[in-house]
Amino acid sequence: MSTAFDAGNGKITVPDILSRKTTSSHIDSRADSGRGGNPRGGKIVCLTAYDYPTARLLDEAGVDVVLVGDSLGMVVLGYDNTLPLTVEEMLHHTRAVRRGVRKALLVADMPYGSYHADKGEAVWNALRFIKEAGAEAVKVEGGERRMELIAQLVEAEIPVMGHIGLTPQSVHAFGGFRVQGKTAAAAEQLLRDARSVEAAGAFSIVLESIPRELAAQITSELRIPTIGIGAGPECDGQILVLHDMIGLSAGHAPKFARRYANVSETISNAVAAYAQDVRSGSFPADEESYHLSSEIRERLLAVRRS
Repeated sequence: MSTAFDAGNGKITVPDILSRKTTSSHIDSRADSGRGGNPRGGKIVCLTAYDYPTARLLDEAGVDVVLVGDSLGMVVLGYDNTLPLTVEEMLHHTRAVRRGVRKALLVADMPYGSYHADKGEAVWNALRFIKEAGAEAVKVEGGERRMELIAQLVEAEIPVMGHIGLTPQSVHAFGGFRVQGKTAAAAEQLLRDARSVEAAGAFSIVLESIPRELAAQITSELRIPTIGIGAGPECDGQILVLHDMIGLSAGHAPKFARRYANVSETISNAVAAYAQDVRSGSFPADEESYHLSSEIRERLLAVRRS
């Protein structure tokens, strides 16, 4: 799937995201006419999307990076964690999101098992996200142990977003979804992981569920942008799972997921009202119905009489 874009018409690219590292500590006063008049620079705004209508809305709202996250498995497909998600499922949803995104940078998560064995297979799987689904970059989890893979992907001209800290694909190794980097040894390991991801050629890195102070130190040391999720405000950008942000996720929401809407309640109320109207016969009303012309009605009545 080819992706046509005009970089001079507000299209966000990998170099654009890299350049935001130098401006993330302040808001540039120059207006960016290509992003609906929002100021260019400042913090990088990222959100997840898994379908066409949501992706279109996020893009029109001026989100910088749209991530087709493997959180898809939990918030859309109903899995208990992200591990069962397949490459084919991720490709399917990335294609849908691609059709809705025009200006944001589109990044796709590589699901568990798609890059953990043979490196050649991992590169091929990543290529499929670019060629078949229209992604402009892929995201892989892990630090030092992913250096070789990230370098190979970058060598194949596939931009890579790294991801360290609480990496959901390591849920069994971590013993659950737990904050990482809380001990001195763990914090030092995350610093090494971040440096390794940068050295391997990633253009940005997600820091998930780590202490704010550690995220601030990583952000100050790296030359590539950091994208925080539960990592404090000092990161160069922020990302949330959309369903958490709009109140559409089932179960407990993480501490860092600020809720900006309660879409679950809105949907439930709308469906309940619809059901009541159907059962009472008040839906559809006459103005919501189609009518025959008087001539056709007369003909039908004549047929019935005969």
